Amino acid sequence: MKTFVNKTVDIIGFPIDLGAGRRGVDMGPSAVRIAGLENNLRELGYSVIDSGNVHIQIMERQKIKNPKLKYMDEILKTSKVLASRVEKILEKNHFPLCIGGDHSMALGTIAGISSYCRKNNLKLGVIWIDAHTDMNTDQTTPSGNIHGMPLAAALGLGHEKLVNFYGHSPKVKPENTALIGIRSIDAKERENTRRLNLPVYTMSDVDKLGIHRIIVKVLKQLKENVDHIHVSFDLDSVDPTVAPGVGTPVPGGLSYRETHLLMETIAECGCMNSLEVTEINPILDERNKSARFAAEVIASSMGKRIF
Repeated sequence: MKTFVNKTVDIIGFPIDLGAGRRGVDMGPSAVRIAGLENNLRELGYSVIDSGNVHIQIMERQKIKNPKLKYMDEILKTSKVLASRVEKILEKNHFPLCIGGDHSMALGTIAGISSYCRKNNLKLGVIWIDAHTDMNTDQTTPSGNIHGMPLAAALGLGHEKLVNFYGHSPKVKPENTALIGIRSIDAKERENTRRLNLPVYTMSDVDKLGIHRIIVKVLKQLKENVDHIHVSFDLDSVDPTVAPGVGTPVPGGLSYRETHLLMETIAECGCMNSLEVTEINPILDERNKSARFAAEVIASSMGKRIF
């Protein structure tokens, strides 16, 4: 198991809202920066390099060519830039921290990480923390929004342009993936998830087992089987009473303490090698409450403790 020892964090903003059904999530990276992200990391002893944002063409300057794959060309074009940047950060032995932006961002982050792992003979594992499984394809999507497809694409399901993006597929194996906090799944998306036999921990499982027991089990299994653990954290995994500023809020999510305990336990493991935080929507927020929470959660995942 490759552990993160370098104390340099590279921040990349990916201000994309093309994959989502609601506007505003493109302002997420700015909101998290304003909430004190860099200062939080420096207080934990990290050196921080902020690489700025990947440039993304706004929705108004584009046309939808395929209603089942909205804005796919621009999403793939900009995801390729993101993937390349993430891969180069890992090559420098720095820690990539990507902030979005809707969850279509994971197309680029996971592609870049997977490419790095392939070139260095490392096995990739992904912890997907989300209210949704994001396991739709162009054949199953009810909306055509690509932010509901990135995990399926990474696992090899979906349109060939998404699946084969950045040169290889699958990016990660189902047995090296774990989904936590799930509570909203489309009917056909459920079929895709079951077909791959993905390890899924719903909010019912969290209620029954407790978040600590779940994440300890997930980390133990991944540490035994992979070399690089990527955490993909969608803010809508958290209950809307804690983080209202998300594009697709779903009641009954992780509590304030459950979320911090989850990320603190990941930090204690010392085995997280990359992190992305997505779906922060300042337009739907209350005085940057959700972005401040996101910045705090990132700090918890990077080693911040109460005592």
